[in-house]
Amino acid sequence: MMNKTCLIIGGGMGGLFTGAFLAKNSVKVTVLEKNKIIGGGLQCFQRNGKIFETGMHVLGGFHPGGNLRKICSYLGILDKLKIQHIPDDCMDELYYHKTGEVFNIASGRKGFVESLAAYFPKEKANLKRYTDELYRITDEVSRFSLREETSFLQVHSENFRMPADKLIASYIDDLKLRDVLAYLNPFYSGIEGLTPAYVHALLSVLYINGASRFEGGSQQLAQALQDVIESNGGQVILGCNVIQVNVKDRCVTHILTAEGNKYTADFFVSSLHPTVLTGIITPGTFRPGFVNRLNSLPDTASAFSVYIDLKDKAFPYIDHTCYYNEDYGQIWQQENEPIETWPRAFMYMTPPDADQTQYASRLLVHCLMDFKEVERWENTITGHRGEDYEVWKKQRVEAILAKLSLVHPGIKEAVANIYSASPLTIRDFYGTRRGSIFGYRKDCDNMFEAILPVYTKVKNLYLTGQNLILHGNCGVPLTALSTAEAVLGRNIINEINDYDETDC
Repeated sequence: MMNKTCLIIGGGMGGLFTGAFLAKNSVKVTVLEKNKIIGGGLQCFQRNGKIFETGMHVLGGFHPGGNLRKICSYLGILDKLKIQHIPDDCMDELYYHKTGEVFNIASGRKGFVESLAAYFPKEKANLKRYTDELYRITDEVSRFSLREETSFLQVHSENFRMPADKLIASYIDDLKLRDVLAYLNPFYSGIEGLTPAYVHALLSVLYINGASRFEGGSQQLAQALQDVIESNGGQVILGCNVIQVNVKDRCVTHILTAEGNKYTADFFVSSLHPTVLTGIITPGTFRPGFVNRLNSLPDTASAFSVYIDLKDKAFPYIDHTCYYNEDYGQIWQQENEPIETWPRAFMYMTPPDADQTQYASRLLVHCLMDFKEVERWENTITGHRGEDYEVWKKQRVEAILAKLSLVHPGIKEAVANIYSASPLTIRDFYGTRRGSIFGYRKDCDNMFEAILPVYTKVKNLYLTGQNLILHGNCGVPLTALSTAEAVLGRNIINEINDYDETDC
């Protein structure tokens, strides 16, 4: 692949990881990003000298032996990342307001079972069997463990395909514990009777193995990946909006940008939402049936986030992630919740600073939200959505603070400034359809309908990103690895496994 060139459309996490893999393997990479900042979900913003993460809040796979740790070591960026591991004895704290119950969940396969068994002693044996099954299901996805696989589209076990809620119920008798075990729902937007068990298993095992957070914001990962691309002769161009992908004889010949520039390459990779790509590619490139399928696939939920700039020494630093729940029995209906009772559940955390003290400087609250709540403003642009939109956002912020005050009564007095982001913000800055934060929704009754291959019918055009195989801080890099291997025409997963961390 020496002297070959590749142009990547989109500088989100999928595009950057794909570009870094290719650049390390002697491909000259050009990444075109429409925004003024790279990273997609890794993006951060600054207010009053403080950094706020927009999407990547909790990390998995960075503990010793973890897949992301190995990947970043291979790319030579592990030592450039400032990562704080969440304490093993309590990686997550769940609070149920109606009963006042609090559950502290430990990481590690044994710690996870033991911590929950302390609250539900009669379920200890069931918890052990359930956790073992999560790991067994995860083992069916070879790429998750950085093992070679010929295709994700293989024959899987019955439990792999069953609804996640039914998997939990098949092992756990206690209704409360069933609810507790689904607490990571905000990280994949699960729906009762619909979301496949493997989605739940992959996310659960990822964090059971150990959770981490960035010190000083997630933008550092995006910058490190950009450095890999540029140090190997590539470039990342910001403010470059691709508006046309020209195809002739089943090959991309060139792309055009809104700025009037033309780019050519040997290979092209799109990290755009698939429906965005089909809208700008030469008409007739893809069959109508395929385009209709992409347009009809449902997206996962969007979100509403509140970023709180805290007063100095006014709120304690919390070294783990917290989850608020109004009551039991609501975990699988979060995104369809009526706005009158929203939010009945949310995740919140205090991101760590490089010189972290006993006090927090920032607090983030993240709530699932259906895009329908903002449809009336969907044809507006950032900064020009109107006064009624700003009033609506303020009401949503107040609703969140009211619930947060039930857990932390003095939170309002600790607030210096508040910023917020709605599903429209996510749509416009991440470039996702209807502000979806986890890509296409997976359906256990139609397992592979929403799993797209990295290959296309166009010989030199490939896909990457969270709408293909897996989503999230782990799934997107693993998908990018598949894309890079498709472009290279060879396997590099063994090189990643053989790479010594001390070499980076």
